[in-house]
Amino acid sequence: MRGSYLNLLGIANRAGKLTLGEEQIVKDIQRNKAKLVLMASDTGNQTKKKLTDKCSFYDIPCYVVDDRDVFSQAIGKSGRVAIAVLDQGFANKLQSLLDESIRG
Repeated sequence: MRGSYLNLLGIANRAGKLTLGEEQIVKDIQRNKAKLVLMASDTGNQTKKKLTDKCSFYDIPCYVVDDRDVFSQAIGKSGRVAIAVLDQGFANKLQSLLDESIRG
């Protein structure tokens, strides 16, 4: 199941429907462009708190997923710890895949 969401993340990236980089993600959250935020499990505490608080305030779903290496490999860019999904369709499908894997 884990591979499914990673594959979809790669497709969303190639489609140009992701935002990378903490500051740009925060801007997209504030502008209500972000539909879903994903963070690597090994994201630093400050970044994790900042993004979690923003998502909570603006009512945007936020998930903590695999570590940064797995996460970065899925989108083909190294050292990424957070991603905002800008497309509602991709966000809905990613959320359902992640929820399904959590329920196990």
